[in-house]
Amino acid sequence: MRTQRFITIVCLLLWTVAHLHAYEKRNLLQKEADFEKVKSALVMGQKWVPYPDYSDRAGWDKFLGEYKDDYIRKGESFLDYEWRIVKATDYLEYGRSGSRTIMENPFGQNNSAIGSLFMAEMAEGKGRFIDQIINGVFVSCEMTSWALSAHLGLQKIGGCFPSYEEHVIDLGSGNLASQLSWIYYFLKPSFDKKNPLISKRLRHELQVRILDTYMNEDHFWWMAFNLKPGGLVNNWNPWCNFNVLQCFFLLENDRDKLAKAVYRTMTSVDHFINYTHGDGGCEEGPSYWGHAAGKMYDYLQMLYDGTGGKISIFDQHMIQNMGEYIVRSYVGNGWVVNFADASARGGGDASLIYRYGKAVGSDLMMHYAAYLDKEAKASKSVKSSTPFGTDVFRVLQTILVKNEFEKEDAAVQFPGYSWYPETEFCYMANKNGFFVATKGGYNNESHNHNDAGTFSLYLNTTPVFIDAGVGTYTRQTFSSERYSIWTMQSNYHNLPMINGVPEQFGSEYKASDVKFDPKRMYFSANIATAYPAEANVKKWVRSYQLGKNSLKIEDSFSLNKTDKPNQVNFLTWGKVDVSVPGVVTVEVNGEKARMTYNKSVFTPVVETVRLDDPRLSNVWGEQIYRISLNAKKQTLSGSYTYTITTIK
Repeated sequence: MRTQRFITIVCLLLWTVAHLHAYEKRNLLQKEADFEKVKSALVMGQKWVPYPDYSDRAGWDKFLGEYKDDYIRKGESFLDYEWRIVKATDYLEYGRSGSRTIMENPFGQNNSAIGSLFMAEMAEGKGRFIDQIINGVFVSCEMTSWALSAHLGLQKIGGCFPSYEEHVIDLGSGNLASQLSWIYYFLKPSFDKKNPLISKRLRHELQVRILDTYMNEDHFWWMAFNLKPGGLVNNWNPWCNFNVLQCFFLLENDRDKLAKAVYRTMTSVDHFINYTHGDGGCEEGPSYWGHAAGKMYDYLQMLYDGTGGKISIFDQHMIQNMGEYIVRSYVGNGWVVNFADASARGGGDASLIYRYGKAVGSDLMMHYAAYLDKEAKASKSVKSSTPFGTDVFRVLQTILVKNEFEKEDAAVQFPGYSWYPETEFCYMANKNGFFVATKGGYNNESHNHNDAGTFSLYLNTTPVFIDAGVGTYTRQTFSSERYSIWTMQSNYHNLPMINGVPEQFGSEYKASDVKFDPKRMYFSANIATAYPAEANVKKWVRSYQLGKNSLKIEDSFSLNKTDKPNQVNFLTWGKVDVSVPGVVTVEVNGEKARMTYNKSVFTPVVETVRLDDPRLSNVWGEQIYRISLNAKKQTLSGSYTYTITTIK
């Protein structure tokens, strides 16, 4: 128990300590509306819901349109579903082996079944799916907790086993609660025809697990009510607050109580917006944009709807910046810039991007969303465009805008550069197919990798020099053992080992003197400050200059003393050839690149990194390669230059 408690404490520390300069007290929501305005603006009695009543069958036929039969067929596949039991040992497994999936898989399967059965009943409206929905609701209500085993460290008692004495609001409990709240809103009359105790029990569980817990507790770190100077606020904040807001809007019909709850969520979400840089960059990467800025949009849209449009900050330029980040991070053909724990594959939820873009008036986002949608429909891997999932709000919102979305012009715009001066991300592109993504930053960003100063290079949208990303999440991923995982270490990014020492984790380890000159297409950062004292480095300026047909990378350095030869690493997933001194050639999917270096200074070594984790191998294949340029001599100062060109 002491060991588990220690791991939990360390885990929370990793997520609540960040650098002091990210937080700016904007309080956009609180400035938009005080408590009294919130109270007067509320649309009561769920009159804000833009969907037909369950009994309005013609309304649902029109609303669902061509999707109706798909929902019914999907629901029919769960009519004989055997509801999974999440066993005690499934929770304990997280503490034993670190596996999250043992508990999450059966829990997720149940939730998916509930979602499919619910949408089938809304589509058909004959009561055929009600009994199975009730079974799913009953199974859920009988669970001690709706929180995931990996998140039960949020309990005051800690651990990974659910306590019957307290409730936790996390991503798992919030997601399920919001789904069940929609079910309660639409299907309570149908449940009551079977037995009134069913809906009464569900309403009780939603009250004590979510509504009461949110109003009476403030110790959950994601709320940020007890935020200390330098405290981190990540995607959990808008995500959990959005789920909570749905529950209150769908369940609470007392104006005073609802106003207090809504205003409380506003003060909490303000912390997320305050923490985010004004340039709108998502330091968690594109994979997390939908859970960070995307969930913030969902929250703001729900707030807009629930107050009849009287409370809105969609006109704030920062909110638009946060949305457009997902477009600017797209490279092409499904590839995205993937710093931190993000995957290199993605592009985003097209409908979400469209709706966000519409709300903030961004043609860039709306055109890009239509482009993604067009590409997805043209792909043979996409069998149906029907929106499925357990996020009822997003499913219904997608259907709501379907007709207008289909009329949107499809286009993706690739700007010559995108510069995020506060987040310190820089993307540069030219007309000859080069796209280079670089970063400064610091080594305690949300979902941090020790990667200040790294880069990725794409040729004609194909990644050549890469960021590997992250493997399957386990207990180790968010614990004191995080930086024992190779994907988190700077020596498995496109960075130097200085005096044999890699970058170190911590807010104080960061890039400094970060600059970008758009006229020269030149980015530079002193990354010496990202290394610990034992690296004995006074200055190490890593610079990138994009020309018409090349990328020039330079390391200019000064050391206090020399201990071990410097090692400069580059990761790729292509075929590597270092047989010619001074030249590294890489071939990936028909794209060929040549990197030249000073053969009198370096000896190249190629290491094969096997990818046994499907989260990595599904992107890169069975292996990637680390190219290490090992310095032949130890010098106190100097400069290294590497030039990358294409091979026709």
